[in-house]
Amino acid sequence: MAKSQSSSPAQTTVVQTLWKAYNDQTPDRLKFVDAFLFFLMLSGIVQFAYCVLVTNFPFNAFLAGFSSTVGQFVLTASLRSQVNPENKDEFKEVSPERAFADYVLGSIVLHFFVFNFLG
Repeated sequence: MAKSQSSSPAQTTVVQTLWKAYNDQTPDRLKFVDAFLFFLMLSGIVQFAYCVLVTNFPFNAFLAGFSSTVGQFVLTASLRSQVNPENKDEFKEVSPERAFADYVLGSIVLHFFVFNFLG
């Protein structure tokens, strides 16, 4: 019997082409933001898996941690879209400095509510 391949050569070349285009065309600033988004995604997955597989006690702590991760992900994705040079036409009145200041203020408010939720 022949072994079945999990991915075809065409799929591999598509992924390689996408990865090469990302590395060549994405500014370093956005790559750094993308790395933080990836970390937040992994953190949320680990928290959820721990809650499902091990324990959810205390449940407020899980809700606070998970909502903090999801909220920070949303704020960071918004920051990424505002500082992306390809989106200049959509965010004409928002400078990168203003976008970062909004991001910091939103993060402070988010974590104030998360800390308050912990009790």
